[in-house]
Amino acid sequence: MKNLIFLLFLTVLFGCKTDSKEILKPITIKDDVTFLADDKLEGRQTGTDGEKAAADYIANRFENLGLQAKGTNGYFQTFTFKPKTDPHQEVNYIVKDGDSTITGTNVVAFLDNNADNTIIIGAHYDHLGYGAEGSLYRGESKEIHNGADDNASGVAVLLNLAKKLKTQNKGNNYLFMAFSGEEMGLLGSNYWTKNATIDLAKANYMLNMDMVGRLKQDSTLAVYGVGTSPILKQVVKSSNSRFKIIENESGVGPSDHTSFYNSDIPVLHFFTGQHEDYHKPGDDTEKLNYEGMASISEYIFEIISELDNNGKLPFRKTKNESEETPRFKVGLGVIPDYLYDGKGMRIDGISEDKPAQKAGLQKGDIVLKLGDSLVTDMMSYMRALSSFDSGDKTKVIVERDGKEVEADIEFKK
Repeated sequence: MKNLIFLLFLTVLFGCKTDSKEILKPITIKDDVTFLADDKLEGRQTGTDGEKAAADYIANRFENLGLQAKGTNGYFQTFTFKPKTDPHQEVNYIVKDGDSTITGTNVVAFLDNNADNTIIIGAHYDHLGYGAEGSLYRGESKEIHNGADDNASGVAVLLNLAKKLKTQNKGNNYLFMAFSGEEMGLLGSNYWTKNATIDLAKANYMLNMDMVGRLKQDSTLAVYGVGTSPILKQVVKSSNSRFKIIENESGVGPSDHTSFYNSDIPVLHFFTGQHEDYHKPGDDTEKLNYEGMASISEYIFEIISELDNNGKLPFRKTKNESEETPRFKVGLGVIPDYLYDGKGMRIDGISEDKPAQKAGLQKGDIVLKLGDSLVTDMMSYMRALSSFDSGDKTKVIVERDGKEVEADIEFKK
């Protein structure tokens, strides 16, 4: 049945062609994204038929690449849970009442090089369906959230890496995982680390690709987790010949690498930045930079190559920057440019009917001052924002086209 489904997928992917050579041509990064982010999968929300179809597709791709199944049922590792009503509570994976439960499916494959240690390479494949919790879409009608960048892009790069690693870099084994339930709280990766299908003590390090599809013209790439092993910062730099790298030492962040960092495994997370289509229906295939994705895959491959003979990397704890993040009572209504490393906080997008739009702020503006507080970076911007309450009025100074512009801000009740 799975093979029949896969042939159907290929027909959808390449069109109704009678020449078998056309159907069997190599599957590209763009092909994988095109299938996973198609409307037919209805946004791949965890537990839905669309997510299950995506899981079947990924399993068949693993099988055709010659990778061993490493789930609990072939390539699949399912987990059943009851959705959290309190965001701070622990998820309950053991559920007796099936009426309100959801079943997620991790897809897991193994490349056995008879090595002592295993590198884990992962990317989540679930998304928000027609606009599940976490959607930033405010339209009146339901719209499919295809999640081309978030995170069909990461899965496509994972599959591209699997193809490369089949014949090269034999110093480690490789475990490839497409995670379910990331959008609902890193559920699939958390479940796997607690129910690992390999010996977790032999896990060398973990690489996570989440939103790697929109490399900008300046080739800025964020790499998080460089502090989780002493050698990683050096290797991230020495392997790079094409990107402007923005580093972050912390192993904790809003993606699946956090589950592995919490299991004392060194991690790296690759990310091309947030954008106006994040968690909205506009995150579609035509907006992705496929050449950029291929370059990111090659860069990650070069990091793996440089570490191939280094044995098992030592783990190092890092400061949890999320614990220092201020709490907000109000919002400015902007999408920050998380890859900007200049002075101030650059705006990468403006939300409709929010204080920033009403004040006339624009995409590309660099916030230099908010109220009485100077803004020198992202953290100082967040500290400044956290000092305001609903109903407060203040002024903001931004840099626009080399000039300073002042505007009035009102944080409405």
